[in-house]
Amino acid sequence: MSAYHTSSPVLFIVFNRPDTTKLVFEKIREAKPPRLYIAADAARPGRPDERRLCDEARSIIHGVDWPCQVETLFQEDNLGCKYGVSTAITWFFCKEEEGIILEDDCLPSNDFFRFCDTLLIKYRYDTRISQIAGCNFQQGKRRGNKSYYFSSNIEVWGWASWKRVWNDYDPELKRFAEEEVREQLSKLFDEKLLVESFTQLFRDLKNNKIDTWDYQFKLINFFNNGLCIIPNANLITNIGFRSDATHTVSADDPYSNIPTEALSDPITHPIYFIPEKEADLFTLYKDFHINERKLKERKFKNLLKKFLKLS
Repeated sequence: MSAYHTSSPVLFIVFNRPDTTKLVFEKIREAKPPRLYIAADAARPGRPDERRLCDEARSIIHGVDWPCQVETLFQEDNLGCKYGVSTAITWFFCKEEEGIILEDDCLPSNDFFRFCDTLLIKYRYDTRISQIAGCNFQQGKRRGNKSYYFSSNIEVWGWASWKRVWNDYDPELKRFAEEEVREQLSKLFDEKLLVESFTQLFRDLKNNKIDTWDYQFKLINFFNNGLCIIPNANLITNIGFRSDATHTVSADDPYSNIPTEALSDPITHPIYFIPEKEADLFTLYKDFHINERKLKERKFKNLLKKFLKLS
């Protein structure tokens, strides 16, 4: 069976890992997008070996051997994760109304491109929908009987979206105030530890303690009550869990190298536009270690009771 060829433009964000970059590029090459945007941050100061790796990663542009319009955004100074990625996405959506975004460690199946093409068109003008994700972290549990389900939780390991959504993105979260955020998050989550976790993340982002771009996207989607599409089959394998990663440094992480699965053909669509709360909590509880934290709280309370009885 011949590979699916995408009709959507693709943004490929690369940095300093030419080996994973080449693997992801081969999947893009298989899908043959009509327009390919390649964005690359510059090497970090004081790391002389990184310049060579960055140059090697950028050289994948020479592998484009199909009819394709190619544009590049190669930074001369290092912007870091927060601005390196968000600037690239803003550049992409200044040129395109919609498209697919892949980073250099997010290895897509060929079905991922068919999934994105279909849903970018279907929900192009539906402002309820914010994003189409490629990854699924439900450990084999299907949510509903269709090809995908709706979520409140943005995922960014291979995704697609529209300019209309990215226009709301702000890396500084300028419109939102810390004193209001806890109350608003409490309307979304009954679990106080999730509210505390996201409130602390918001605080750290506002104080520039975290060099990242994606938590802002997630929080803004919460505040806009947007829906994310999650496939019931995992379509992305993250191959970047290793010591040279920025955030995903543990090869033993349960999210590392999750295999891809076949997407249904034809793609079937849910009729209820309601987020699968159980699925979201399943993911968020793992992300923020909620059950472990609850257990520690119970143990502490039990010890405190014993201490008070003895005193």
